[in-house]
Amino acid sequence: MKRLIITVAVLGIIALNSCQEKTDRDNTAPQETVKTENEDIVTITSTDKEGNKLDITYNNIKGTATLNFKGVTIELEAQKAASGIWYKNDTYELRGKGNNLELQKDGQTVFIHQDNIVNVVSNDQKGNTLNLTFNNTEGTVKAHLNGGEQIDLKQEKAASGIWYKNENYELRGKGDSYLLVKNGVTVFQN
Repeated sequence: MKRLIITVAVLGIIALNSCQEKTDRDNTAPQETVKTENEDIVTITSTDKEGNKLDITYNNIKGTATLNFKGVTIELEAQKAASGIWYKNDTYELRGKGNNLELQKDGQTVFIHQDNIVNVVSNDQKGNTLNLTFNNTEGTVKAHLNGGEQIDLKQEKAASGIWYKNENYELRGKGDSYLLVKNGVTVFQN
């Protein structure tokens, strides 16, 4: 009974996602992940550059992936991948790593989603190095100051330039200039 309720909820989410219209087809939409309590079933929606949506429901118990692409439901079986994911049937093959996905039909790519990743290395006059990995698709940045711990920040709406933050850090910038502040104290500025 619990699986039936979870399955109905996941199918409802897929139906709602497939009914939504994409208004800005030039930007790649972030991938959304909905997880159940026990993470046996995971649903994501991914969008390519043309605005095509790929809805995927992974059933981690059965080792299957159910895809909905352009109104077609596709059932795939898990394969042993060196890294990332790999699912296939006689016609379709889905491979991916992280948020990046590629769906092929009869050996021809019909869907590709790749996050827009930008890496920046910035140095200040004190000899500090700030490594930034921007995921422009998700609106996140991973920052490392002098090779230290990873600082995960989420994008905020900035009047000009960039603005990312979490509960302790704030990253602002414009052009090649960056300011990293921890609890109100500047820790990097170039």
